[in-house]
Amino acid sequence: MRAILIAMCCLALRGQDANVSEGYDHFYNLEYDQAIAVFTSETEQHPDDPTAWNHLAHATLYRAMYRSGALESELVTGSNPFLSRQKVKTSAAENQQFYDAIDKALGLAQSRLLDSQEDPLALGALGVSYALRANYNFLVRKAWTDALHDATDARKAHKRLTELQPDNVDARLIPALYDYITGSLPIGYRILGFLAGYHGDRNRGIESLQSVAQDGKSNRLDAEIMLAAIYRRERRAKEAVPLLEDLIQRFPRNFLLRFELVQMYSDLGDKPGALSEIARIRDLRQSGAAGFAELPAEKIDYLEGNLLFWYSDLDPALADMQKVTAKARDLDLNTGIMSWMRLGQIYDLKGRRVSALAAYKKAVAMAPLSEVGKESRRYVNQPYKRSSSADNASEAKN
Repeated sequence: MRAILIAMCCLALRGQDANVSEGYDHFYNLEYDQAIAVFTSETEQHPDDPTAWNHLAHATLYRAMYRSGALESELVTGSNPFLSRQKVKTSAAENQQFYDAIDKALGLAQSRLLDSQEDPLALGALGVSYALRANYNFLVRKAWTDALHDATDARKAHKRLTELQPDNVDARLIPALYDYITGSLPIGYRILGFLAGYHGDRNRGIESLQSVAQDGKSNRLDAEIMLAAIYRRERRAKEAVPLLEDLIQRFPRNFLLRFELVQMYSDLGDKPGALSEIARIRDLRQSGAAGFAELPAEKIDYLEGNLLFWYSDLDPALADMQKVTAKARDLDLNTGIMSWMRLGQIYDLKGRRVSALAAYKKAVAMAPLSEVGKESRRYVNQPYKRSSSADNASEAKN
């Protein structure tokens, strides 16, 4: 719940093939089963193309992240510190599918590089494979050092590609993300030997991402998504809004983009704008709009209740959280456990300590070892109190 490792979430370089475009249209509209079907077909049609296998690995991992709620707590939340969230849960079949695809992609790319060390397709695919495996190592295995090793190898491959093709703006994506992440890591990680003194540069990383978002081709949208997350983390919500609006136009079935737009309005102190966007989300769900018809009403209730909680509108926030917690077991773990903790905090702020204790204990029971479970346990021992800084809605968190 408390981390976003942006550089480990870099997105796959992809070709302009119509089938691949269809697959990524499904991907960015959160339709992962359909994306996986398209990418599986791509590997069957192009079994010797490492990029095809990267596409399949990419969709397999993100389906698991989506199912666990990690896309909401990781990619959509930008203000939390690095390196401290629970594992993304994957099935044995998903692990096998991911590793089979990544190993195939790595093997094919490395084989091509044996024939020519300057093969741009192989260098591009190699960097993406390492980046996706870094993502997997961080989110699924929680293997920090392995993740950073792979991220370093990803950067090296794409740095070499940019040297060979200085006009290839898309190839700057992974080095830019690496710059940002290494510039944001705690000092203990930055002095690891394999980083070889490379400390990164957050501002340089952002500037490079901006150039990809403006002038890139295959990775322009990827850069916009990453910039939106980074801008929130850097408290630059005003710059994130136009990016999100553009992405919503391109991927209208992706409800998470609208959820994030609500958070941006909240961070800007625009409560009416945030509530208006929530009302729009409710309308889309009630009208049966694609991507919204199956969205649980309680997820929208949580979005609204969380917003109202940070604006200290406690009575309507309480009503929302009571509706969410009534269905907590039917929701993803992220939403379920957060709703119980928020409910406890609201009760504490209203002076209803007995009810607060009951809510915190529900949160702990859902995931005792999670960050939210641990935080809730602290409130069992000591009531939640809002600091003066938290009264500002710009401090709103997921």
